Amino acid sequence: MRILHTADWHFGRTLEGRSRLEEQAAFVDELVALADEEKVDLILLAGDVYDSVNPPAAAELLFYEAIERLSKRGSRPIVIISGNHDHPERLAASAPLLRHQGILIVGQPTEQPLVVPIERTDEQAVIAALSYPSESRLKQLLSVDNDEESLRSAYSARVGQLLAKQAQAYRKDHVNLMMSHLYVLGGKESESERPIQVGGAYTVDPSAFDVCGESGCKAQYVALGHLHRPQRVKGPGVIRYSGSPIGYSFSEAGQTKSVTIVDISPGTTTVEPVEHYLSAGKPLASWQVKGGYSELCAWLEEGRDRHAWLDVNLHLQEALTMEQIQHIRKAHAGIVHIRPVYPEMQEIQAEAGRRSDLPVQELFCRFYERQTGGAVPDDALIKLFLELVGEREHAEEVDA
Repeated sequence: MRILHTADWHFGRTLEGRSRLEEQAAFVDELVALADEEKVDLILLAGDVYDSVNPPAAAELLFYEAIERLSKRGSRPIVIISGNHDHPERLAASAPLLRHQGILIVGQPTEQPLVVPIERTDEQAVIAALSYPSESRLKQLLSVDNDEESLRSAYSARVGQLLAKQAQAYRKDHVNLMMSHLYVLGGKESESERPIQVGGAYTVDPSAFDVCGESGCKAQYVALGHLHRPQRVKGPGVIRYSGSPIGYSFSEAGQTKSVTIVDISPGTTTVEPVEHYLSAGKPLASWQVKGGYSELCAWLEEGRDRHAWLDVNLHLQEALTMEQIQHIRKAHAGIVHIRPVYPEMQEIQAEAGRRSDLPVQELFCRFYERQTGGAVPDDALIKLFLELVGEREHAEEVDA
């Protein structure tokens, strides 16, 4: 069977107040065309359908139109789980109606797997589908210890238990899949993902996916949501984030967005996901304009990044006039930020860089003098400080 994996649609999200709905609608058109052209049998949507628990009506309308078109009136199954941005009960409220269209929605974490028949191939997909598993949604206190390492271990173990329970339904004559919305150790983050872990506490070790049923079968493909950069995570089997369909912050500038399509048959152990690149979203670009206002005007006149959203750092000797700001805004409607960078700011940044190159002993002496109003630390205090630093570095080496 041919499976399309997507996630993190974030319908309703804006970019500093600028609507992305038109771009999101273009993505839906592109996705429907791709699914039809590639003759996709099953679609997995791994969480964060919306950007908030109370999405605008236009975002909900776009979502329902999207899944109605993708499902082809029930002939192509779709499985959807809630992410950390979604309200699980609200997302799943329409599940009884959508089930008749072959659209299955999992709101809260559950131990029950999904079994989805695929008409074209006369096969069945067994899906261990775990929606965003926060402590509150699990209705469970994972650890009474506030230690981050203890909580991470308990959290990872609990996720593994839930997946293992669902994996009991795996069979050799079925296609066995996993999907979830969480942060897996080794994944590369972007600023646009609001963190779902405190520090590293809510981080799942890839070994949590290494579970099997009574038949000895393991997941042939793990479809993940939450991280917006398309990527494969090192671990047992094939573990992959499809990424978001469009860029949602300038930390994603330069990323090529995609969805993943994978062909899997019962019993196959070698799976090769294929990225299908998307073009619907406007690109995001960050400019460092060191030549001041005149250079910025030249770039705008030549049409550089004409259709992109822009984040501009503009190096200046003096402040822009209102007339100049208005000219810049009129020249490019996609400018989101104009950040002036003045010489004194550059000197502060350079000084910070120089300080970072100093020996730790010298940094301590300067800090001590500044904090005490000019006093100089004696040799015994410096020695004690260096011993403490040495102990910390040794501890970090042991942890690594």
